Amino acid sequence: MTKEIISTDQAPAAIGPYSQAIKVGGTLYVSGQIPIDPATGELIEGDVQAQTRQVLNNIKAVLKAAEYKLVDIVKAEVFISDMDNFGKVNEVYAEYFTEEPPARACVEVARLPKDVAVEIAVIAVKE
Repeated sequence: MTKEIISTDQAPAAIGPYSQAIKVGGTLYVSGQIPIDPATGELIEGDVQAQTRQVLNNIKAVLKAAEYKLVDIVKAEVFISDMDNFGKVNEVYAEYFTEEPPARACVEVARLPKDVAVEIAVIAVKE
């Protein structure tokens, strides 16, 4: 098995001992992304919709670095700090996955890194 580490400065740098993504064969495993602006390294200002948009843009940047696209995502894991935001997160999420959305789990968690409102990790596959 050959693992390829994917890294781009167009998405936030890892804030721990992990890679932005790992590619094995045709499968890309993208680490959880939080709403950090890659240009500044700072959390973005704004509500859960703005945070979700930044997270998905960060995911797009990691995918692009590996030559993948949103349509290649087969599984998403969405972590939110408040289930009352489920609908708001879905509104933004639906803008990015307009056709054939990936399988998904969405769970409320007690706390996320840097106390953000949303984190998303994905798995993408290309043949």
